[in-house]
Amino acid sequence: MRVLILGASGQLGSELTKTFADHQLFVPSHQELDLSQPTARAAINQLAPDLVLLPAAFTNVDGCALDPARAFRENTLGPKYAALACRDRDIPLVYVSTNEVFSGNSQQAYSEYDQPAPINAYGRSKWGGEQAVLQHAPNVFITRVAWLFGGQRNFVRTIARLGRERLQTGEPLRVVTDEVGTPTHAAEAAWAIRQLVDSNIPGIYHVVNEGACSRHELACAVLAAAGIDLPVEPISSAEFSRPSSPPPFSALSNNAAAAMGIRLRRWQAAVIAAVAAIDEPTE
Repeated sequence: MRVLILGASGQLGSELTKTFADHQLFVPSHQELDLSQPTARAAINQLAPDLVLLPAAFTNVDGCALDPARAFRENTLGPKYAALACRDRDIPLVYVSTNEVFSGNSQQAYSEYDQPAPINAYGRSKWGGEQAVLQHAPNVFITRVAWLFGGQRNFVRTIARLGRERLQTGEPLRVVTDEVGTPTHAAEAAWAIRQLVDSNIPGIYHVVNEGACSRHELACAVLAAAGIDLPVEPISSAEFSRPSSPPPFSALSNNAAAAMGIRLRRWQAAVIAAVAAIDEPTE
């Protein structure tokens, strides 16, 4: 099968290249195929894929708040052009979305068919992308992920690095405690996406590790896994100034994929594995 991965250099995209390595892969760079331009539709058709995986996005949440027009181009219009190309070829599209399509006002983890109501520019642009692919592509998998880690740049790796640095001074870390979500290991999310594609049952899926926690709880778990004895001071989001406001509670529940036997392990076990991999030698 000819598989086109748009955003192959990103945290999830790089894992998808491994998970789909048994197929013929096309992994154009942003310079080679600019998804935010209408010409992307023809460019995708020229590659003649049998499947399109779309983890590419403008994921800088604060950047989206500062430049919502760019967020719309890359996260809403880009998926629309990809969906049109998939319609042209009558092929499946996997669109990677986010927990931030929800408002954060729930008292329990969001299920796949809860009504999105994004509160920031990033969430609105990704919700727009969801609507675009559902409208224009014939065979769509919407896979929402949350708090991805496992690559080179993410919260887990940053906390581990800062923990080691602060050990020298004894200065505590300060991490927000009133933002709750579902940490998700990128490699496991890629595995789940492969299972969904192979199932040939399109729909909306929450591809996340089991359980939920606050940013503060996640930071404590990272330090414990790394063997770093350092205090983590809980603070409120109001004390951490930033251009964007994330949903306060955006935990996702994996119901649809779990009904098909596709489950990811609990987030604590995934964090331990990811922290152990940070210090593994690279070839």
